[in-house]
Amino acid sequence: PLSIYTPIYNNGNDEIYLIDQIGDEDDSEDKRVLKMTIEQGMKRLNERERDIINKRYFLDKTQMEIADEIGISQAQVSRLEKAALKMIFSDFSN
Repeated sequence: PLSIYTPIYNNGNDEIYLIDQIGDEDDSEDKRVLKMTIEQGMKRLNERERDIINKRYFLDKTQMEIADEIGISQAQVSRLEKAALKMIFSDFSN
C-alpha cells in the first residue's frame, strides 16, 4: 500500500502527491456552492414556501400530495414552488 502523501510527480520543486489526485465527488466545490446557495435562498422564503420546497425536494412528495396536505390546489402548489425556486436562485439570474 502507498501513503496518500507519496509523491507521484516531481518536476524540480513542484511535487504532486497522491492525495492531490484523489477526488471527493460528494464534497466537490460545485456541490458546496450549490448547498450554500440553497441554504441562503431558503432563508428568503416564508414558512409556507419553505415547507413546500422541503416537501418537494427533500421529502420527495408530489405537488398533489402537498396540495392535499396543506389544503390548496395542485396549481397553487406549482405556482408557489416556481416562485420559491426563482427566489432561491435569484442571484444566478442576474
